[in-house]
Amino acid sequence: METKEKLKIIILWAVAVIVVFVVGLQMYGSWYDEWSGYNASVMISDGSCNIVVIPITGDIIPYAGADKDGTTYDTDLPPTANPDDILATLRSAESDPNVLGVLVRIDSSGGTPVASEIIANGFKHSSLPVVALIRETGTSGAYMLATGAKTIIASPFSDVGSIGITMSYLENTAKNTNEGLQYISLASAKFKDYGNPDKSLTFDERNLLERDLKIWHEYFVKVVAENRNLSVEQVAKLADGSSMPGTLAFENKLVDTLGDQETARAWFAKQLEISLEEVVFCE
Repeated sequence: METKEKLKIIILWAVAVIVVFVVGLQMYGSWYDEWSGYNASVMISDGSCNIVVIPITGDIIPYAGADKDGTTYDTDLPPTANPDDILATLRSAESDPNVLGVLVRIDSSGGTPVASEIIANGFKHSSLPVVALIRETGTSGAYMLATGAKTIIASPFSDVGSIGITMSYLENTAKNTNEGLQYISLASAKFKDYGNPDKSLTFDERNLLERDLKIWHEYFVKVVAENRNLSVEQVAKLADGSSMPGTLAFENKLVDTLGDQETARAWFAKQLEISLEEVVFCE
């Protein structure tokens, strides 16, 4: 019996030592992360704010440093938004225990459809409640990504919608002729250089482009209908490419309510069951 009792005591002491060591290691790790500034580098909140603000400003582009044609942006040009940076911010917000929600502040007339869809899906599947606030403009691709949010708030004076796809461009053939320039087509396939602004668009080429436009348009309508819980028929009637004031967008159920950032604060307070004063935006 003495041997068993001694063994139990030794085991209990060993367990106690291990527990103390683990707790001490965690405490040291937390202290070191705070002291070294590591926490500040990975946390998106400073500890006093709990709603992360993600701005969508200017053109929505495929990746940082590229415009809609894939060329490089000059640093002096207006700000843009891209899915990589936006989703990285969203992931950081989701992993920060201080963050309770995300406010997407939109001032954009759109951009590339794929980038817009990627961002919309990121918001749609986020573990945090996401609110889209359309301030000045939320049209085309910018409206598409807004539909991924849990709710959409728009200013009554905002410009909303413009559901549609455009591939319009400026043709240079007359200018080139006046300047003595001639386009020489050297392509291995019939449609390889279609859409080139330095050549006239043929009948077959126009049909090809209009075929693609129809497919993309119908998919845009489907995305909006699904995300806004509307019928395809409802959205199709509104998808003539035109935009509308926030008040009309509200009447047509393209947005959930009219208001501003304080409206978003009230929404978060109700959703999170906290007071208005406890809703603090990370700005």
